[in-house]
Amino acid sequence: MNYSILIVVGKSLINYSAYAPEVPGCVATGKTLDETIRLMREAVQLHLEGIIEDGDEMPLSADPTDEAHFVEVEVETTVRTLHQSS
Repeated sequence: MNYSILIVVGKSLINYSAYAPEVPGCVATGKTLDETIRLMREAVQLHLEGIIEDGDEMPLSADPTDEAHFVEVEVETTVRTLHQSS
């Protein structure tokens, strides 16, 4: 059975990391983008096989024609000072 799962990949200063929003707890990291995607594919496959084996409900399959979009937001922050009594 073929299944399409959306993965999100991010880059840090030293590596890449990925997760699947529809498959909580399924994550992977790697030194390169290709390695991270490969490891995430393996992680998702193992996770879904475990779901089937346990008889649990499968997550929704992603539509491979969906587009990913990024949004930028400006967040105001307030610095709070903690006061301790002596």
